[in-house]
Amino acid sequence: MNLCAAIQMVSSPDVETNLLAAGQLIADAAKAGAKLVVLPENFALMGLHELDKLKVKEVDGTGPIQDFLAAVAKQWSVWVIAGTIPVAGDADDKVRAACLVYDDNGGRVARYDKVHLFDVSVPGTDEVYRESASIEAGNGRVIVDTPFGRIGLAVCYDLRFPEFFRTMSQQGVDILVFPAAFTAETGAAHWEVLLRARAIENLCYVIAPNQGGVHGNGRKTFGHSMVIDPWGQVLACVEQGQGFAIAGIDPNRLDQVRGAFPVLNHRRFNCE
Repeated sequence: MNLCAAIQMVSSPDVETNLLAAGQLIADAAKAGAKLVVLPENFALMGLHELDKLKVKEVDGTGPIQDFLAAVAKQWSVWVIAGTIPVAGDADDKVRAACLVYDDNGGRVARYDKVHLFDVSVPGTDEVYRESASIEAGNGRVIVDTPFGRIGLAVCYDLRFPEFFRTMSQQGVDILVFPAAFTAETGAAHWEVLLRARAIENLCYVIAPNQGGVHGNGRKTFGHSMVIDPWGQVLACVEQGQGFAIAGIDPNRLDQVRGAFPVLNHRRFNCE
């Protein structure tokens, strides 16, 4: 059984400060035995303004944020799934929200660009979000084979689209990861119930690192980063502030649940 850590941050508008914090949290998680660490969405920057991400965007494959991720994965011999970073897109005035995966030698093995963009007005608040104003949507699912199992990559708002994950389930996913920056309002209403639902309906582990506090731009994020097993049980959770939720990914538990409760074999319809 391998330990994994969902790292929770309260990222600031300063990239260097955030990388220092992420590096320390990864080191602490590795010292606690984690072999897989997952950083939250926007871990390297929670800007004061939506377009701040354009100032720190990197070309795919090079840049200080990507160099940091490769170095820290190699230093601590851990797999790192790096929330999202702003990577140059097709349009000069937009970026891709890229979730990057590094192996324990510091080599990059996968990239997923966030597909579903958060263009909403949060009910009951004056909060309005238009991610499409600065982000280009991705257009495909990404599954990566790892020593921990087949991992399906997703980011934040993707969580609300169950068909996205059912297709991954049909492709043999064992673990779903959801790096996020869920707002305080929507998180309190829906975060845990949606995460547990994705675990239960797909009979898989879920690793969900979130931002968790009040940020420099005044935004409040929900926290409650957690690891969930295939039966929907929350194995570990950190509620607010910086920290990490750490728990084991047990392939025997996965086989046991799927064997005893073969829902995935009873499907009558397939997703396209």
